[in-house]
Amino acid sequence: MTDRSTIVLLRTRTFSPVLSLLSYLLAGTFFGVVLVKSEAASWYRIQEMFRFQSVHMYGLIGSAVLTGMLITWLLRKVQARALTGQTIHVQAKDPGLPRYILGGLTFGLGWGLAGVCPGPIFTLLGSGVWTMLIVLLFALVGTWLYGVLRDHLPH
Repeated sequence: MTDRSTIVLLRTRTFSPVLSLLSYLLAGTFFGVVLVKSEAASWYRIQEMFRFQSVHMYGLIGSAVLTGMLITWLLRKVQARALTGQTIHVQAKDPGLPRYILGGLTFGLGWGLAGVCPGPIFTLLGSGVWTMLIVLLFALVGTWLYGVLRDHLPH
């Protein structure tokens, strides 16, 4: 086997479903720890942000946006490949102000009412905040409702 065939074999190799699920579990656990340690899952920090009393959450959100922009730029620049060998392609979004306004208002209303965005729901459940089960239930209902109404919404 030549070096070239080894590279092709590694690029087309598939990983077992258990290994894939384990990697997602580890990544999710790491993300949850980061959310708790950075206080992004704190209801008090979120309320401070909505009342413009602290810049803590704005700094977290801003750093996440900058990190996402940098990683997306790098993926496009180096034409990165997935573990399966497929080129990672980040699709450009069609411009459309109404969908961003409607989506932002819906997301912000839910965030303001619940005091938590979707990511920390599971983190807070893992931390023993069982009232988040109600938030999770309504997040799932909202997701189902979006699926029902999707064809009638601006995309």
